[in-house]
Formats: sequence, structure tokens, C-alpha cells
Amino acid sequence: MSSSVALTSCHGRETRRPVPESRYGVMRFGPFYVAETDSNRPEYFARLLTYLRRKGKSREDAEDLIQEAMLRLHVYAKDDSVVNKEAFLRRAVHNLAIDQYRRDRSGLRREVPIEEVNRLSPLMVPGPTPDQILENQQRLDCLTALLDAVNPRTREIYFAHRSGYTYAEIADDMDIAEITIRRHIARAQAALPKVND
Repeated sequence: MSSSVALTSCHGRETRRPVPESRYGVMRFGPFYVAETDSNRPEYFARLLTYLRRKGKSREDAEDLIQEAMLRLHVYAKDDSVVNKEAFLRRAVHNLAIDQYRRDRSGLRREVPIEEVNRLSPLMVPGPTPDQILENQQRLDCLTALLDAVNPRTREIYFAHRSGYTYAEIADDMDIAEITIRRHIARAQAALPKVND
């Protein structure tokens, strides 16, 4: 954080002392600058903060809006007198909150190409259609029935091999020789072309 320098009168001579700046800079009180803290903020600052928090603003956004409103009050007060500063600030933060909301909403209403929408949330599920699922289930049932006619053990071995298991893994799991696994797979493959007829 940067710091500001305040001029103060000490025993008849001016001295410079660093004054740390708050998040929103320094506020002018009289002939010198004083860092803005909770203790020297106007008494209605907390009421304005509560008002904006009830409108759904975060504390940081609310403080930003109040600071902007105070700047507008300062500029306005140079030319005209302000009778009720709190009312002025309340109206200013209200208007600023509306402007901020409209700015945020304008970004939501921009046109988005349909390709972008489809990429972010596809209009159609990329998986198989219900017809394809039904057809695949019917083919699997037909395969199962055909391999059961050959031998139920052949069906188990064939489906295990199609699931990605090696001959050695299947032989180890079923506690049989690997050559037997090869024979079962050969029998299953010999029976399968009948499905395509």
C-alpha cells in the first residue's frame, strides 16, 4: 500500500508525517488529509452499507458504491449546497447500484452462436439413441443364446476375452490350461458367423 503525507502543525512548525492510505484512498478533513478508517467515517456510512448489503451487494461492492457516491457528493457540493448529505448519498448509491446491475445484465444478453451453446451444453446427448441401445441388447441376447447352445463355459470365456482379459488371465481365474481357453475361443468364433446370416 502506498502512503500519503499529511501536513500537521506541531509547536508552530509544519511537519510531514506519513498517513497510510486505506483501500479507497484518503478523505480530506480540514487543512490536511487523514486516512479513512471506521472511526472517522461519517455516522451514516454503516447505514448505507447495511442498505446495500440488503440489496445483495458484497461488502467490497457496497463500499465501492459508497465511495463513488461520496465522490459525487464532493463534486456536487462544490457548486451547490447539500442540505441532507445522507439522503443525497442514499439516492446516489441506489442509482449506482441500478447502473451496476444493468451493466452486469448487459453481458448476459449478448448473442451467442448456436455452435457455442451446443459445445457448452449439447442439445442432443452424444451417447447412443434408445433404438441403438435396444438393437445392441437384442444382438447381445442372440449372441448369448448362440454361445449357450455351444457351451455355457465357452460363452463365459468368450465374453471375458471380449471384455479385454488375456488368455493367461482367464486361464488363471478359471484354473484351467491356457490351451483350453484357446479351444473355447476357437469354438465360439466358429459358431459366431451364423449370427450374421
